[in-house]
Amino acid sequence: MPTAACPECEEKVYVDAESEQGDVVSCEECGSDLEVVGLDPVELDLYESSKNGYKEIEDDYEAYDYEDDRY
Repeated sequence: MPTAACPECEEKVYVDAESEQGDVVSCEECGSDLEVVGLDPVELDLYESSKNGYKEIEDDYEAYDYEDDRY
């Protein structure tokens, strides 16, 4: 079974041999959700979900100008 290092904690993460690019796996050590971004060799990156809207809300929050008195 192929493995790759978790980008968060560096623990080995086992990836199903039939996984495809874009699949999401979890690190058993730290619990991070990881996206398969490469297959030969297997590469993982932190998974950022925008399905629930959190990413968009976070981006809007960071763009807010707190120095503006109008709000």
